[in-house]
Amino acid sequence: MFLKKTKKLEAQIDEYLDLVIKGGLVFKLGIKCYFDAQPDDFEGHLKDLRKIEERADDLRRNIEIKLYTRTLIPEARGDVLGLLESCDKALNITADTLLEFSVEIPNLFPELKSDFLEIAESSISCLENTVSGIRSYFKNIDAVRDYIIKVQFYKKETNKIAEKIKRTIFRSEHELSNKIHARYFAFHIERIAEQSEDVCDKLSIAIIKRFE
Repeated sequence: MFLKKTKKLEAQIDEYLDLVIKGGLVFKLGIKCYFDAQPDDFEGHLKDLRKIEERADDLRRNIEIKLYTRTLIPEARGDVLGLLESCDKALNITADTLLEFSVEIPNLFPELKSDFLEIAESSISCLENTVSGIRSYFKNIDAVRDYIIKVQFYKKETNKIAEKIKRTIFRSEHELSNKIHARYFAFHIERIAEQSEDVCDKLSIAIIKRFE
């Protein structure tokens, strides 16, 4: 019975991580639609992403309740909860960032389109590899380090792209208010990668504990 319950829990964790991956993919589609001036498609992607976020929140709470009330994997419960909560924050940042585009409708200079698409791609690569690292924590612990290294790589790339965007913005002839507004959105996309790296920091600690 214990093994059966544990398998069901693992299936729920997998479902939760699937939602995080889907959220990242929808985010990238939303950013592309924004720059392609497709407001209806953009709003459709935002709606989908918010539904994914809500479903992920509900599933995470259900997993947490089971971990506490059924005394499952007690030796790693705290680490698992910490990983899920940190990962949930990354998904929330992803959804909140797309929502900010919808609310504020920033005038992001056409010459920065490719850079913004690139930073979105890099940030979501961070998120995707973070999810793969968490999966490996449960199924193939030897592979976790590879994913952590990938996250660190993509996070640095994201930082480089963000710096490039900011330098381009503040060397342009646009109004200062527009510059500050555009910089703000580069910062928020960059936060997805920052939070993904934070998750991997917790993952590294969890791995060390497993081998103690």
